[in-house]
Amino acid sequence: MKTLKQVKVGKTAKVIKINGQGATRRRIMDMGITNGAEIFVRRSAPFGDPIQVTVRGYELTLRKEDADMIEVE
Repeated sequence: MKTLKQVKVGKTAKVIKINGQGATRRRIMDMGITNGAEIFVRRSAPFGDPIQVTVRGYELTLRKEDADMIEVE
């Protein structure tokens, strides 16, 4: 499976599944990243961490570690 971490800048992906458990998984879901949500990758920091995405009409910054928990298509 492809993760959000692997999506190139300027591309859109659809969330299939959120891996992880506990507080980290809940925090990701509270930010609006749920199954079926479309995420547009806006940009990446110079050294690749963090990445800026647009989800449900607002901008969000995610660490690569968290983006690697989000499976997309």
